[in-house]
Amino acid sequence: MKPTLLTAVLCCFSLLGGTSLAQNRIESKQLDIPELWTAENAVAFAISGNPDSFIAQKRIEEAQATAEMAKAADYPLINLSAEYAQTNTPMYSFGNILNQGAFDNSIDFNDPGRTDNLNLKALIAYRLYNGGRDKAEIEAALATTEMSKSDLIAVHQRLGFEVIKTFQAIVQAEEMVKVQQASLDAITVALDVGRARYDAGDLLRGDLLNLELQQARASEDLIQSQHNLELTKRSFLNLLGLHDGEVVLSDTKGAIQQLPESINYQNRQELKHLLAMEQASLALLKKAEGGRRPTVDAFASYQIDAGVVLEEAGDSWLAGIKMDYNLFDGRRTSSEIAKAKSQLQGIRGLIQKTELALNLEIQQAELNYQQAEKRLSVTDKMVTVAEEGTRLSRVRFKEGVILASDLIDFELRLSDAHARQLAARAGYQVAIASLRRAAGLPQFPNTEKTREELQ
Repeated sequence: MKPTLLTAVLCCFSLLGGTSLAQNRIESKQLDIPELWTAENAVAFAISGNPDSFIAQKRIEEAQATAEMAKAADYPLINLSAEYAQTNTPMYSFGNILNQGAFDNSIDFNDPGRTDNLNLKALIAYRLYNGGRDKAEIEAALATTEMSKSDLIAVHQRLGFEVIKTFQAIVQAEEMVKVQQASLDAITVALDVGRARYDAGDLLRGDLLNLELQQARASEDLIQSQHNLELTKRSFLNLLGLHDGEVVLSDTKGAIQQLPESINYQNRQELKHLLAMEQASLALLKKAEGGRRPTVDAFASYQIDAGVVLEEAGDSWLAGIKMDYNLFDGRRTSSEIAKAKSQLQGIRGLIQKTELALNLEIQQAELNYQQAEKRLSVTDKMVTVAEEGTRLSRVRFKEGVILASDLIDFELRLSDAHARQLAARAGYQVAIASLRRAAGLPQFPNTEKTREELQ
């Protein structure tokens, strides 16, 4: 055995096991931002661009990696090792001589001298049985993966609902700006009429001041509405995962959401998450119970021992089966079983509690929809009446029949009626979105996609 052989062997092992892994930076692809936003493309974009969606997707990948780690128990363990050492310790030195097949009768057992040894060893081991613990661990890991998938869908549904709610808030805010602008224009016209009447001596100074005050209030309301619109747009961009940008809504506003045909909380991802958690807990209970059973392992190895000093070499093999059984572990296994049972019972109690909460949420969503539907009809009629009353009051004020305070009252009622109508329309759309969320449905078909699928 030459020294160059040792160098060559070590280099081989270095190439097999010492290769460093480059850390790849995963850069998110830049998503195309629509020029015009509809409710549908906004939901799809949020699912792809919001960080919550990305985080949930990575948790699925983490759970899948854990499951693959658990499945490793189904495969044998294969190990290669190499070791080189020199010694003059009689026991180790004599062992090197025997392993290399270099023994002869001239060797002094008490002082065999200096020896070296290059040990190359291949080992294969396989667990034949361990009381079902490996299988239970795999089941728990797979259940955890299902939990992560449920979490991802739940994130998508929550984002979809929040996007719809914010989208409708923008629609409401934009219409409210128009209403406030129209109100300001109307009161400005009334003020011009009032000034003309005042100059003609047909209007009191107090009525003119009331009109000027109402114009200032209308200007303030317009400013507040414009501010609310900008804030709502910023919230909208935040949901989409964007730092800034222009928010221009499409005239069509996108697809109309459909009422769910049936509402059942069994489709809710929160419940599916808990059911998967229950399966994981059952698997962990099986794993704990496996601690009362023995483990059986099979193993085999082959090794080569060679020396540079003695220039000899020998090989050997070893194979067998090993069983381990804990007769007493200080009640550790019993405690783990008791803990697993308690956790399982707690999860089942949480499932029952969640079912009650989801059932209540469905009932609330149904009642909110019924209320929103009735409000929509009432506010439409309210606006029709207010518009006609205001139209007549403007004509009468111009003719000098009514006071400025009466005109202001009608203008305020009209603004209030428009505000209520806009709130009712937005509330109706949000009520439909709430029903779909309560039913565990996406806001629009084909929008529950992962970030990678949408890029």
